[in-house]
Amino acid sequence: MIKRENDKPCLFVLDTNVLMHDPTSLFRFQEHDVFIPMVVLEELDRAKKGLSEVARNVRQVSRFLDQLMSDADKAEIDAGLPLGPEAVGGGITQSASGRLFFQTEPLDIHLPESLPGATPDNTILGIALALREKHPERQVIIVSKDINLRIKAAVLGLQAEDYSNDQVLDDANLLYTGLEVLADDFWERHEKSVDAWKEQGRTLYRISGPDIADWYPAQCLAFGDDGEFEAMVRDKPSLNEAIVELVEDYRLPRHNVWGINARNREQNFALNMLMNPELDFVTLLGTAGTGKTLLALAAGLVQVLERNLYREIIMTRVTVPVGEDIGFLPGTEEEKMTPWMGALMDNLEVLTRPESGGSWGHAATQDLVRNRIRISSLNFMRGRTFLNKYIILDEAQNLTAKQMKTLVTRAGPGTKFVCLGNIGQIDTPYLTETTSGLTYVVDRFKHWPHSGHITLMRGERSRLADFASQEL
Repeated sequence: MIKRENDKPCLFVLDTNVLMHDPTSLFRFQEHDVFIPMVVLEELDRAKKGLSEVARNVRQVSRFLDQLMSDADKAEIDAGLPLGPEAVGGGITQSASGRLFFQTEPLDIHLPESLPGATPDNTILGIALALREKHPERQVIIVSKDINLRIKAAVLGLQAEDYSNDQVLDDANLLYTGLEVLADDFWERHEKSVDAWKEQGRTLYRISGPDIADWYPAQCLAFGDDGEFEAMVRDKPSLNEAIVELVEDYRLPRHNVWGINARNREQNFALNMLMNPELDFVTLLGTAGTGKTLLALAAGLVQVLERNLYREIIMTRVTVPVGEDIGFLPGTEEEKMTPWMGALMDNLEVLTRPESGGSWGHAATQDLVRNRIRISSLNFMRGRTFLNKYIILDEAQNLTAKQMKTLVTRAGPGTKFVCLGNIGQIDTPYLTETTSGLTYVVDRFKHWPHSGHITLMRGERSRLADFASQEL
């Protein structure tokens, strides 16, 4: 939340993009007052049509404003509408106690000659300047997701801040990695508090001590070089006690997953999570070439075609282009999504290449696999329920927290949800590494025993791709 520089009460002037980004932003300013210029209402009115997430957010803002203004007369609107949760009924839990003000009268706007033209941004700046002159006892602050507007405000001597209430972490480097590398003296300090036993062919340890308090369920533990000791937290009976289980070593040829072997420690942990039916939600983060899509697809094919744990694989991703859009695409939903699924096709080519059987065997394998993989668009996910599906969400870093909630809540009984992404490659406007929906779910799910997360560190695509990821 924005901090005050002095004891003056704050008056926050909201830009349109803040309300478009988060409809509940009206109620996020605690005891401070909020001001909405008339030009913002005009921009909201122009953006309300359509089926996009922005249009839905705008309509929700309009409903909030309508509820706040219900039964209020002109005098009450001029005096400011209370922003408490009781003003709009259920669904709002923020403890806002300030008031909402609208631009109900013309303000004496004097923009400097350096800002010609009556653009919406310039109008908002002029209104903020007029409010500062009219209310010298208040600290007027513009809140906007638009960097250029904040720059212009700073040039004019106005205080402007980014809307950061949806920020999950202060720094992306603080994000949970899913892996704890044990200290060199860990076993010496805990040797008296370790019990070991076998259960259904698996090796388990019960470990006690103060270090265990910081462990999370399904967290990966490693000690020494690759393969010396690799385990996952299976249960935490108490704060300072954990039951850990040695993981399968998928680097060994006999433990391959649809012909794929792990090439490093993080990939091995990822395959253990993907192959574990007790983990309903798995997130894999990593830069390009770390194997996220390949591992998720290989594990899905084994569990759908060989073990029959799930009925089919559903693959989807956010359709945000890196460059210019190429216009409308013909065909069915699956045909329209095909150009966005280059990663799926590339990895299927690797996974469906048989060791023997020639071109006929290759074609038969491809047909078998593709019959059990469906490509779906995120645009049609709302209201659906997926039963016994293996869902892969690629490029999840381009989703907002609200969109991520909408998607994950589609999972029905017996469904496994796998989210893949790289928070260093965000293409959605107004999203950052600390506000991405992928960052949001990684942080929120780390306490849940039926979820797992690992950050893949080492590129395995090729030496060229690995060097480019590090140096470019």
